[in-house]
Amino acid sequence: MRTDIAVTGLGLVTPAGHTAEENWAALSQGRSLAATDPDLEGLPVDFSCKVPDFDADTELGRASARRVDPFIQFALVAARRAVADAGLDREAWKTERVGVVLGVGSNSLTTYVTEFGHLGAQRADRVSPLALPRSVPSMAAGEVAIDLGARGPNFTTASACASGATAIGVARDLLRAGTCDIVLAGGSESARSRMTATCFARMRALSRRRETPAAASRPFDAQRDGFVLGEGAAVLVLERAREARARRAPVRALLRGYGASADAHHPIAPHPEGDGAVRAIRAALEDAGCRPGDVGHVNAHGTSTPLNDAVEAAALTQVFPRGTPPVTAAKGVVGHALGASGAIQAAYTVLALHHAAVPPVANHNGQDGEHRLDIVTQRSRPMRGEAGVSCSFGFGGQNAVLLFTPP
Repeated sequence: MRTDIAVTGLGLVTPAGHTAEENWAALSQGRSLAATDPDLEGLPVDFSCKVPDFDADTELGRASARRVDPFIQFALVAARRAVADAGLDREAWKTERVGVVLGVGSNSLTTYVTEFGHLGAQRADRVSPLALPRSVPSMAAGEVAIDLGARGPNFTTASACASGATAIGVARDLLRAGTCDIVLAGGSESARSRMTATCFARMRALSRRRETPAAASRPFDAQRDGFVLGEGAAVLVLERAREARARRAPVRALLRGYGASADAHHPIAPHPEGDGAVRAIRAALEDAGCRPGDVGHVNAHGTSTPLNDAVEAAALTQVFPRGTPPVTAAKGVVGHALGASGAIQAAYTVLALHHAAVPPVANHNGQDGEHRLDIVTQRSRPMRGEAGVSCSFGFGGQNAVLLFTPP
């Protein structure tokens, strides 16, 4: 028998706000949040999508905030809010049955740039003893477990820009296997370091619209020229549906399907026919027992890069040959949070199902190529169909797709 997995809590810290309500309002407006970034001043690409008004000292306390880097700060706040949203009592849960699985795409390059500077200046004595524990990817999940007293399985998934989606899929498996009763799953990343911006700029992956940053991120648009760096975290509380209902939890959605695959093609470029993406989407549909016609909308990976958007469009038209469901792409609004993006998209897919609406893609004026998608533009559109699909694809040809349905 199928074990349905319930999403009982959401925690979000993104450029669109610090609550689910703020995020949904910003998505529904369909306007990019990209702006000139003082932290990137002087670089070839000097704009990003930044989490606004985030005061780590207030949220976490000065000592805790100073001990960890921003991607861990975001994860801690998102996890706390997700647990509160789920109505869970941390004093009452069986701590050894509560797991944490978070996706993080890379190390925190802000800390490493600073510490390597000390080393390069022959000042090893100035390298912080906290340089590693404040910045390695596994510490997001570790710090969340410490903060919340979650003593079950605890680890990090790293599948590039699919990391957050992979984490949610793996968490689903832990619940289905009976290993955990509750899993906090999602992803966190702060991609706004000068090194990260420089590396992606050198790869020509970032948009160069310095004069009009709010027009830079434009998924699937014919004039797209690259993505915009973002940051943030999303954490979902996952439980077996029957147990969530038994405790009268607020079930936001059901996680019904998960599909994963590898292109096995190229370190950076996706498979030219979208082979891996197609297999991952179809695997999620099969896992959920859904047909393509059951899907009410797709939250696409939609990076706003010329090649990736074209390949994703080709993949979607293969899976939905009679016409794609309405397609949205959140990166047009909040930018690309790399390893956190799949988790943020998953949360947005849950919100879209809750509101029965598909939010518009920012800055979309028209498609190119032969693969035509049903892109939602200008304003939100009422949703038809029961399922929402969230697609995440990353370097190394790593693909992860999640399928949610209403409760």
